[in-house]
Amino acid sequence: MERINLDSLTGLIAFSRAASLGSYTAAARALGISPSAISKSVQRLEQRLGMRLFNRTTRSLTLTPEGRDLHERALRLLREAEAIEQAAVAARSEPSGVLKIAAPLPIGVHILAPALPRFRARYPKLAVDLRLGDQFVDLIAEGIDVAIRVGDLSDSRLISRTLAPHNICAFAAPTYLARRGTPQHPAELEGHECVNFRFQSSGQALRWSFKLGDRTLEIMPDAAITTDVSDAVAAALAAGGGIGISPTFVAASYVERGLLVPLLQDYFAPRSAITALWPEGRRSSPNVKAFLSFLTEIFPSDPPWDAVVRAGCT
Repeated sequence: MERINLDSLTGLIAFSRAASLGSYTAAARALGISPSAISKSVQRLEQRLGMRLFNRTTRSLTLTPEGRDLHERALRLLREAEAIEQAAVAARSEPSGVLKIAAPLPIGVHILAPALPRFRARYPKLAVDLRLGDQFVDLIAEGIDVAIRVGDLSDSRLISRTLAPHNICAFAAPTYLARRGTPQHPAELEGHECVNFRFQSSGQALRWSFKLGDRTLEIMPDAAITTDVSDAVAAALAAGGGIGISPTFVAASYVERGLLVPLLQDYFAPRSAITALWPEGRRSSPNVKAFLSFLTEIFPSDPPWDAVVRAGCT
């Protein structure tokens, strides 16, 4: 019987990732190689098998019937290979190798990245690959070990752990408030200049929700400035751009420096939670165990950024 060669295995991996993620570019990002390398590996696999696996256009990549059958078989093969690798990883007592983490950009910038040097000091044999973005990634398809998310956690294939509340608040610069006045009630926001956030995933602007007793008041501000990056909202507010909504972990450093003042905090309820997720197959990984333990340190039950905002409230 002819043995499968290394080139065929490489082609199966490239094909499987491209089929799962829907593009050569996404597969290349997941595997850490170039899109052209993915394309060439798939082409060689097709030539070796004597069949076309994808229908290709300039805009889409779809599986042929033969490709769908091979994809199901390849996934089973790769899942077994990953199980072998994870069993070997679990047998180690010390974390080592590469830990792949996915997180939203602001959480990565403000919370994770500053803490990672301390994490690596404990586990010098463990390298960290931190991937930041607002789009949800498929942890299993992209080989992510742990993801940090806010909001919808509908993937039943994943294990989750709540880390901390995701609190938001309204903020403005002292200079703006001195010029325009400080609102004491959400109804007083009318007529104020506003800076708003737009979700990259949906393109929708943030609706401002306030709790008024047992009812909710929703406002869609007539924003003078709209941006799809949380840090840009905070920067515009600190420059006197108006009143805006920001996660407390983004705004806390501005509050500490006296550049932003928290507003209307009594009218905000926690919108959701910050949560860690990881695949079932990573349950026994010493790398994942070490990182999850570390997350309990940097996401305490009463986060320091919330304490800063509470202390700075007017």
